[in-house]
Amino acid sequence: MSCPPTEIPPDGPTASIAPTAPNKAKVPSVVARSLFLVGPTAVGKTELSLRLAEALGGEIINLDAFQVYRGLDLLTAKPDADALARVPHHLVGTVPLATAYSVARYREEALEAALAIDRRGRVPIFSGGTGLYLRALTRGLGDAPPGNPALRQELASQPLAALLARLDTLDPESGRTIDRQNPRRVLRALEVTLLSGRPFSSFRQEWEAAPVPFCGFLLERPREELHARIARRTEAMFAQGVVEEVAQALAGDASGPMGETASQVLGLAEIKAHLEGKITRHEAIDAITRATRQYAKRQLTWFRREPMLKHVPIATDGTDAAFTVIIQAFRASLS
Repeated sequence: MSCPPTEIPPDGPTASIAPTAPNKAKVPSVVARSLFLVGPTAVGKTELSLRLAEALGGEIINLDAFQVYRGLDLLTAKPDADALARVPHHLVGTVPLATAYSVARYREEALEAALAIDRRGRVPIFSGGTGLYLRALTRGLGDAPPGNPALRQELASQPLAALLARLDTLDPESGRTIDRQNPRRVLRALEVTLLSGRPFSSFRQEWEAAPVPFCGFLLERPREELHARIARRTEAMFAQGVVEEVAQALAGDASGPMGETASQVLGLAEIKAHLEGKITRHEAIDAITRATRQYAKRQLTWFRREPMLKHVPIATDGTDAAFTVIIQAFRASLS
């Protein structure tokens, strides 16, 4: 197993992330000098990324859409205080829950962090499970129009079933391929279609171009083992006080009430229903476990379509073998 060799163009470690054409940003060379560690939730990315960062002299950049938010540490399975003390982390807990956060903003901030790490002579290590963020970093962003607050508010007031029916009519291809359980994705697809006058899927086809060469690894475990880990983590989350954490977050803070993006955090709706007395604690745990397993399946489906990712199984008895495979492949890519 090996990564593509890294060829550093003349721009070197000070590569610009400025767009080369309107709404069409290039992929800077630092991406080829970074290590990408992805996989489904609960597969074991956090501990392995820490080991790799310590061995390589690296710093970790969050690649998870919800760990960027400040608060909800238990619900989003953020690295704990010990992990944050072991290795420098970036884009973890930096955004107020009231703030909308887009893939374009993530891409800009993540690349700025990677360039700064690279200039210090250290290794940027992207670790997380959001496939959309991986794709934005390694393929750039297409020319889809930016969000329109008025239209988004209008669409957000409609039930998901109505949005899906409209998307199926205007863009059948997106209707077939989009995650139909994700209101945020469905809303964005409709927003782009209505603003541009062309199907959202046509932009996705432009985005399906081959990524720049990068060194990335997809962590995998047997299905039964992953499901068991998800169940244990959900139980532990409740034991550690996630219900109280969510109650505090729903009350809002100085930045205002929780925003639309943060409201999509996995498990939030179930805990809110429990707080309102609609379901029991046990029912909330079961519902979140099921939803997390379904989410892990969708993550794997996304990542398995990424041709540059090397598949790395994690053994039941630990991560030593996976660690060795990854570090050897990454070092070979830099030689």
